[in-house]
Amino acid sequence: MPAYPFQLVRERTLLDGRKVVIRPIRADDDLLVRDFLRSGVSGEGRYMRFHKWVGAPSDKLIHFLTDIDYDHHMAFVCVHGTGDDAEVCGEARYVVNADRKSCEFGVVIADAWRKSGIAGLLMEAVIRVARERGLTSMEGLVLRNNPPMLRFARALGFEVHSAPEDPLTLRITKAL
Repeated sequence: MPAYPFQLVRERTLLDGRKVVIRPIRADDDLLVRDFLRSGVSGEGRYMRFHKWVGAPSDKLIHFLTDIDYDHHMAFVCVHGTGDDAEVCGEARYVVNADRKSCEFGVVIADAWRKSGIAGLLMEAVIRVARERGLTSMEGLVLRNNPPMLRFARALGFEVHSAPEDPLTLRITKAL
């Protein structure tokens, strides 16, 4: 099992004064992530993230999301509270592509935490680590009917391109 990258843990204060921790995900976050996806993210939010309808997250999905190597697959969670009161309010990740120079990313925020600033904090962490690992570009797929994500991506400097393989999807890319 790879060593946990404690040096990447950051405490942040949001504009509304709430304190959160942006940290790499751990395998033992499985229950928190399951609860986040089941209760914190609406069906529409899960659809926008996974590009298909996801009801209760499967064990296989939770394992994929939480059992990572911190190198080719890096994921951060935004956590509010501690102990039994801890809740995941957002998550962002990248997976390195076969070319070993680029990666694909994903991000999802709990419905109650949208427009809080945590998406930007999570993406800042993911982009910073991808650059440190020598990756040269980041890409993602966004459904055309997800204008908030497209605005967010453009604000982060992503370019938006058609995805000829799927007319419902756009490809967003950013040079790192």
